[in-house]
Amino acid sequence: MGIIGTIVIGFIVGVLAKFFHPGKENMGFIVTTLLGIAGSVVASYVGGALNLYPSGGVGQFIAAVIGAIVLLVIYGMVKGKSNQP
Repeated sequence: MGIIGTIVIGFIVGVLAKFFHPGKENMGFIVTTLLGIAGSVVASYVGGALNLYPSGGVGQFIAAVIGAIVLLVIYGMVKGKSNQP
């Protein structure tokens, strides 16, 4: 998959992660896309290392969304701590 395809899939994964994660994060288009791409990369490496699902399948897409949700939770925790006095 090319770079454009990776960005599009990353954006879709990021939007789905924000949809499924409760709460409100003030993130723009670029951060959402980067979150989705990072979730996809993390899910690909973990799934490949543990041999959980085939590459490019539905399982990898679901794992990418879950990975992006985990990163969203971590992002919220880090951002929440930095806003406190």
